[in-house]
Amino acid sequence: MTNNNRTLRRSAAMVVAAAAGVIGLGMAAAPAVAHTPTWSVTCDEVDIKLTNYGRNTKNTVTVTVDGKDLLPTETFENDFARKLELPEHEKEVAVRLVVVAQDGDQYSRDETKTAPVCEEESPTPTPSPSEPSPTPSTASPTPTPSQTPSDSPSSPAATPSPAPSTEAPDLAETGSSSSTPLIAGAAAVVIVAGGGIVWASRKRRSAQS
Repeated sequence: MTNNNRTLRRSAAMVVAAAAGVIGLGMAAAPAVAHTPTWSVTCDEVDIKLTNYGRNTKNTVTVTVDGKDLLPTETFENDFARKLELPEHEKEVAVRLVVVAQDGDQYSRDETKTAPVCEEESPTPTPSPSEPSPTPSTASPTPTPSQTPSDSPSSPAATPSPAPSTEAPDLAETGSSSSTPLIAGAAAVVIVAGGGIVWASRKRRSAQS
């Protein structure tokens, strides 16, 4: 009975020790997982994100470019996020990030990255003004050579028109002619003469009978 009690006590002690060891490892590893420093460098910008560095702590961050301060030492708690514009440069420059964690040097960072030179964008060519269209030529078109007299059909000979007659045309006599009174007078004479002849003839016949 005594041996069984001892065995149980030893087993319980081993379990407790194992559990304490696991908890200790978890607590020791937690800060390492919590500290998350990320940063990137382009030709004209530095992007910094530092998260989970602990509340009520005095952590610091510093950024330099070729030894000159781009971000003087600044204190932060738990989180820090910032975008820094790089100065213009004609050659590659070294960007250095220094993070000092208050809870231990193992969580601090001292890293350097290179910022390349930004490529200049080629300017968009300005379209040149369109040239004016040429003014149409005012020169008269070249005349087409006319046909020679030998090639053109001969025109018929013109018929000479008759010369105008100088004699007046014969016109029919109308009542308005100037000879009308003469004709009327001659007719009256003829009638009178005829009547006289008839009268004379009757008188002779009566005398003979």
